[in-house]
Amino acid sequence: MQPPGSTENASGLGEIARGAAPIDADDKRMINARADVNQLLPLKYTWAWEKYLAGCANHWMPTEVAMQADIALWRSPGGLTDDERLMLTRNLGFFATAESLVANNIVLAVYRHLTNPECRQYLLRQSFEEAVHTHTFQYVCESLGLDEGALFNAYREVPSITEKDAWALRWTRALSDPDFRTGTPENDRAFLRDLVAFYVVFEGMWFYTGFAQILSLGRRNKMVGIAEQYQYILRDESIHLNFGIDCINQIKIENPHLWTAEFAAEIRTMLYEACELEVAYARDTMPRGMLGLTAESCERYLRFITDRRAEQIGLAPLFGEPENPFPWMSEAMDLRKEKNFFETRVTEYRTGGSLDWD
Repeated sequence: MQPPGSTENASGLGEIARGAAPIDADDKRMINARADVNQLLPLKYTWAWEKYLAGCANHWMPTEVAMQADIALWRSPGGLTDDERLMLTRNLGFFATAESLVANNIVLAVYRHLTNPECRQYLLRQSFEEAVHTHTFQYVCESLGLDEGALFNAYREVPSITEKDAWALRWTRALSDPDFRTGTPENDRAFLRDLVAFYVVFEGMWFYTGFAQILSLGRRNKMVGIAEQYQYILRDESIHLNFGIDCINQIKIENPHLWTAEFAAEIRTMLYEACELEVAYARDTMPRGMLGLTAESCERYLRFITDRRAEQIGLAPLFGEPENPFPWMSEAMDLRKEKNFFETRVTEYRTGGSLDWD
């Protein structure tokens, strides 16, 4: 058995150090901590605890959202155009398993190696939210009578979806190895790559094209039930993204030797590749323009988002995209205006209007 101060005891499941003094908050670390990870208090990273509380205040369930109007529109022969149906099914096909992939990464990789109880508390909340999001796509699939096998197997059958998921999973394979341990520069950087892939790219870049597509439908009073659920998901994802960015930046502060010029260049390459994969997905889901969107405008939007994500983790912009081509997204994501936005039953939440969406 490893001594209680060893990073090998980071699981919190080792022997109890009888008679040991309470931990000092200064001994807490994001990774490779030697403090007891079972002791939540005293808090050190209050931002993680605040995000946990915000997530709890945002609680919702998909079955609270009425789907009658969506069902009627979907069944109506002229309710949606062929392009809108293609976009919607491809969109749902990506999200149906994307949320499960994110949850698996949290539970099987990130939670093991993030050695801070405040952060782990938030990860437990996020894991539940990912389950709710997966439930959402099951609920939509069941409500509309979609082909369940085709929808949930799209990540194996639709190349533009497969390429995205395969790219992200590259960065979590090492971490899911039961013999993997942080504690060396090489392994600590592997952990940082994973955080970038799943928080910055998956939740901070790749989800945004899909959100823009569905929210654009909602703006036109189409598939308003699905649009409302996506709005709630997007609010959750905003906190997920900001939590991940805070984790990355805090690890950088505590471990400045990890963020070398070479590693920063590698992360920039990751963001560039991810942007290109999402542009290919936009072209696949929208071969022709619709809803005021085109693959070209989505490409500009992704470049704008990519530049913002790069800046949030301390990198220079990649593209220099000066303006958000979808300024209406800011209004669509402001839940204080939700009652005017969707003609559906609305559940009120305390903290949604205070979040930073972009």
